[in-house]
Amino acid sequence: MLDLGALLSGLVTGLREGVEAALIVAIVCGYLAKTGESRYFPRVLVGAGLAVALSVVIGVAIYVVVGGLPEPYEQYLEATMMIVAAVVVTWMLFWMKRQAAGLGGELRSRVDRALTEGGAWALAILAFTAVIREGIETAVFLVGQVAALRDAGAVGSLSVLIGATVGLAAAVGIGYAVYAGTRRIDLRLFFRWTGILLIFIAAGLLSRAMHELIEVGVIGVGSQVAFDIGSILPQEAGVGLLLRALFGYASAPELLTVAVWAGYVLAVLALYLRPSRRAPQPAINERAPAATA
Repeated sequence: MLDLGALLSGLVTGLREGVEAALIVAIVCGYLAKTGESRYFPRVLVGAGLAVALSVVIGVAIYVVVGGLPEPYEQYLEATMMIVAAVVVTWMLFWMKRQAAGLGGELRSRVDRALTEGGAWALAILAFTAVIREGIETAVFLVGQVAALRDAGAVGSLSVLIGATVGLAAAVGIGYAVYAGTRRIDLRLFFRWTGILLIFIAAGLLSRAMHELIEVGVIGVGSQVAFDIGSILPQEAGVGLLLRALFGYASAPELLTVAVWAGYVLAVLALYLRPSRRAPQPAINERAPAATA
């Protein structure tokens, strides 16, 4: 039986990160179609496909390394991966927020340069470099989520991966809809609300990392139990298990884990929801010059 919380956690991650990568490919292909260069679609898709494949390899390699270490080194690395995953997703959220307004124009400008300066195969490199960043971020974040669900065993890990796969498949559909010109999807609201969900998921990863470091004795400050509501909302079953897998809930958390969770959510959420200035769009050509093979 699948873990619903882990499934939803993986789905949100795959959907959010996948849409970012899919939008990049959709913008590039849409611009190529607009300028009459659609014959170069296969090269863009090859570059994107290689980036996805490399991201999977990197994710599997990290997972194997983490799972193959003896205690307490496994806990050390798991805690590190959770912290790294939270940092990566936080950086990604604010990068996307800053770049969202001018991302389309920037990509179209880079397509022009690739066609005029680097030849058509430069489009494959452009797609690869644009997608690989999203792919590695996704791999690191998913490995961090799997590490946080170590107590759930193979069921939790499988649920995260299935959720991520479903999310990525949905992201491909959204990317195609954007390429085809569908305007029913409010991407601004999509990124805003999935970003908020990812902030809570990242907070859960940080609190779980602090718990692991307290368990192995690396951190002694704040190790006292803040409260215990296990009799009301146990973390081993039902809603508590769902919240544990999705947001790192613990029925008897330590003071430090509560402080880290609350501090991260309050600080990052306030900064993320704060209005920001639009990024300037670079000038673009309406028609890309012919490419060299």
